[in-house]
Amino acid sequence: MSRIGKKAVPVPAGVTAEVAGQAVNVKGPKGALSFTVHDLVEVTKGDEGIAVKPRDESKQARSLWGMSRTMISNLVVGVSKGFEKKLEINGVGYKAALNGKTLTLSLGYSHDVLFPVPEGITIQVAGPKQDQIIVTGIDKQQVGQVAAEIREWRGPEPYKGKGVKYADEKIFRKEGKKK
Repeated sequence: MSRIGKKAVPVPAGVTAEVAGQAVNVKGPKGALSFTVHDLVEVTKGDEGIAVKPRDESKQARSLWGMSRTMISNLVVGVSKGFEKKLEINGVGYKAALNGKTLTLSLGYSHDVLFPVPEGITIQVAGPKQDQIIVTGIDKQQVGQVAAEIREWRGPEPYKGKGVKYADEKIFRKEGKKK
């Protein structure tokens, strides 16, 4: 039994949720999102919130049960609070700047990296040396994907720790060459 799947997703005040067949539509103060649940999972809206349960006891239905509940929960949290990922840039001369809808990254290459900000995502550059990037949005998957694409341009290296890393990421440091 899925411990996560057993719990109903509570719908807070100010958020409206509709269940139409396998489609779940959620609207809130930050926007609207929708998710189509797999046919092996049944979705109902009740007094406690949105309940999810498997249609049968097959392994695939039980696997999709908890995942579907989490996806619906992410919709509710996204339209009410939103999601945020923080990135840090470490290295001499490494910095970020925001020019309209384009993020300009100076990461030690012979040219600046131009990253167009996708629709539905907000990026802020902070810090005294323009070395912190904050990615926010209502779609958890899209926020994580944009943060991963920015990090991919210059991932953190283990010797000096230079590069782009998540704010809560721990870099395993290695010892350099010895004479």
